Amino acid sequence: MYIYNVTTQVSWAIHEDWLKWMQLEHIPEVVGTGNFTHHRMVRLLEVDEADGPTYAVQYFTNTLQQYHNYLQNHAGIMRQKAAEVWENEAVSFRSLMEVVH
Repeated sequence: MYIYNVTTQVSWAIHEDWLKWMQLEHIPEVVGTGNFTHHRMVRLLEVDEADGPTYAVQYFTNTLQQYHNYLQNHAGIMRQKAAEVWENEAVSFRSLMEVVH
């Protein structure tokens, strides 16, 4: 199993609206691509929140092929939508992880 992790620091000015958008629109759209089996959203603790809180959304997939399919066919559109809505108020970085048993 693989985890596509997106960590985002969100400004306090948009925090509540961004959180609703993530839960009601963005996450369901990403999972709805069919490349991920489920997701988990967490808030990072013990980090500097002067500029706003930080969240991580973990999208789970069974194969690297599904992950690469998402990147090639959907990620660009999803990132563009987020940039249009939130501009520079939400800054993200992404990583890929493998579950180790």
